[in-house]
Amino acid sequence: MLFEPNVIYHIYNQGNNKELIFYKEENYLFFLKKTRLLISPYAEFLAYCLMPNHFHWLIITKPDGCAWTSHLKFPIPRQVLNHQINILLRSYGRAINNQEDRSGSLFRQHTKGKTGWEDPFVEASRRKSSTKGFAFGLDNQYAYNCFNYIHQNPVEANLVLKDTDWIYSSARDYAGIRSGTLCNQSLAKDLLNF
Repeated sequence: MLFEPNVIYHIYNQGNNKELIFYKEENYLFFLKKTRLLISPYAEFLAYCLMPNHFHWLIITKPDGCAWTSHLKFPIPRQVLNHQINILLRSYGRAINNQEDRSGSLFRQHTKGKTGWEDPFVEASRRKSSTKGFAFGLDNQYAYNCFNYIHQNPVEANLVLKDTDWIYSSARDYAGIRSGTLCNQSLAKDLLNF
C-alpha cells in the first residue's frame, strides 16, 4: 500500500481463513497498546474497531509515516507506516501463536487500505475546515460513512445492540462514555464535519 501524507485511509485486516485474532480481553488491550506505540506516531486515529476476527482503523497519515526507510533486516525501501503496521501484526501474531499454541500467519497476507477519495485533491487553504495542513477531496462522504460503518460493525455482526455497547471500538469515546485517547476526536470532528 502506498500512503500519501495527510490523507484519510480506512485500514483493515482479518484473521487468516476468518479465524479469531482476539481470544481474550487481554488480547484486545495488548493490540491497542501496540497500536498506540507503533502506529500513533505516524498517523492520527479518527476511529477504530477491533472485532473478534478482524480490525478497522480510520486514520489520517502524518508526513513522517509516508517517508521511506530501509533497515538491515529489510534492505528494500518501504514506507515507515507500512513497516510499522507489519511490525505490529507480526509481533502480535507471535504473541497469539504462543498463547494459543498455534503456528503460521495469524493475519491475511495483505493489510487493505482505501482512501475513497474520488474528488481531486485540494489544498488545505481552500478547504471549508479550519484545520491546517490537511488536504483531501471536498464534500466527499466516504470518510464520514466509513467512520459510521466502523462503529456499526459489532451491531451488524449481532455482537451488541448498540455501537456503544462494544468496548473495543472508539464509539464509546465519541459518545462520552469513556475518555479514550487513541483517537484525535477534535480532528475527526473537524475533518468529518460532525
